[in-house]
Amino acid sequence: MAGFSFILDQFGAYTECLKLMRCLYARLTCILGPDDISTIRATAHLASSYRQLGRYGEAEVLEVKVLKQRIRLLGVDHPSTILASANLAVTYGRLGRYGEAEVLELEVLQQNKRFLGVDHLNTIISATNLAQTYNELGRYDEAEVLQVEVLDKSTKLLGVDHPDTIRASAHLAATYHQLGRHREAQVLQVEVLKQRTKLLGAKHPSTIIASAFLAQTYGELGQYGEAELLQVEVLKQYTKSLGADHPHTIIASSNLALTYSQLGQYTRAAVLQAKVLEQRMESLGMNHPSTLQAATSLASTYGQLDRYNEAEMLQVCVLGASINLLGEFHPSTIQAAANLASTYSQSGQYAQAEALEVQVLEQRTNLLGLDHPTTIRASATLAATYSQLGRHAEAENIQSDVLRRRMTIFGDRHPDTLIAMWSLASTYKRIQRDSEALELAKKAHSGCVEILGEGHPHSLMVAAFLASFTTEQSVDSS
Repeated sequence: MAGFSFILDQFGAYTECLKLMRCLYARLTCILGPDDISTIRATAHLASSYRQLGRYGEAEVLEVKVLKQRIRLLGVDHPSTILASANLAVTYGRLGRYGEAEVLELEVLQQNKRFLGVDHLNTIISATNLAQTYNELGRYDEAEVLQVEVLDKSTKLLGVDHPDTIRASAHLAATYHQLGRHREAQVLQVEVLKQRTKLLGAKHPSTIIASAFLAQTYGELGQYGEAELLQVEVLKQYTKSLGADHPHTIIASSNLALTYSQLGQYTRAAVLQAKVLEQRMESLGMNHPSTLQAATSLASTYGQLDRYNEAEMLQVCVLGASINLLGEFHPSTIQAAANLASTYSQSGQYAQAEALEVQVLEQRTNLLGLDHPTTIRASATLAATYSQLGRHAEAENIQSDVLRRRMTIFGDRHPDTLIAMWSLASTYKRIQRDSEALELAKKAHSGCVEILGEGHPHSLMVAAFLASFTTEQSVDSS
């Protein structure tokens, strides 16, 4: 029975695996007792099945029990005890309890290095888990250092086509994504998707995950149509295999909603995001990072739909919870402040917006550097607020720098670059540099129509700006 459940787990049949493991756990507990080695092992496998299905609370209860039993029966340095600590740390991570996860993972890594050596597979796995926790804590540079080492060792020990090596590539790509190095992420993710499709098939959960991450990178690179195609299929596969309320399915819904927003389909995005927030609150509670992210996404879409009061209420709650849960300087907290500042600006509260935006830009620069896309976006946002406050010289200086940086990083056809052109053109027009404004606006409009389509909100916005020149010229001539 245990062997068959292992086969089901390997092929992603987690629900069937759980049923078998429950039966095995019950029989072994009855026949051998709860402290028998075989029963404890079955308890650990049952906890793993719960974790695979996203039932992290049930997994934690069993894993705490297993760790206590193994410490008592085998000692803290026994390999089985170390494995129990590692499994519990993974579950803490799934529950958003990253500080507790880090403590366990550091200890596990040190034990594995001491008893097994730096090149042992268990040591590599523990380094992988610690790197993932560093990512969740916003410590991306520390994560990258570990992940580059893990990928190098996995390639040498296992080969490029081994599932663990492929997984190491995927993790490093995710960190590149967080660091704003999207081209490097895309190169790794395209290869990961090819390898997983070949080895596991298109419908395996790991292949679906690879599709989801590649779609997210396409979105960051402004390739929204390609992102949508992948995300629709990912959501379909997850709903069918895992159910509508599984964490992976919820994430897939959230990602598709984000792409709808980027395509200007805000009503479709809001419907998905409201459902995601409801699911997150029911399964994880309001103070979990994933719930806060769901609230953030819905608030952003409300802002696009001019529902500013609803957006502000959500964002004030998110910012307060993020400060308490993650600290003032965590990337998610900084983003929460930026989002609230955006809503203040959209609702005409420019002084409140400026105060937050200055703080956000300073924090972004310190954490990510001047050339990170997110830092550049913070500069662009502050410039827009200066413009609204009539401080056009300050706005122009920042917007010129933003356009230069985006041209260097993304090229002249990325949506963010095109918006930077339009923003600077708007400032030129306000300070009566009409010829420069018209030239930039025409270039921005041409790019928006080509990349996003004529009916996209960005394209329509720039078209209206161009039309304003014609209207003013007609008034002047009359």
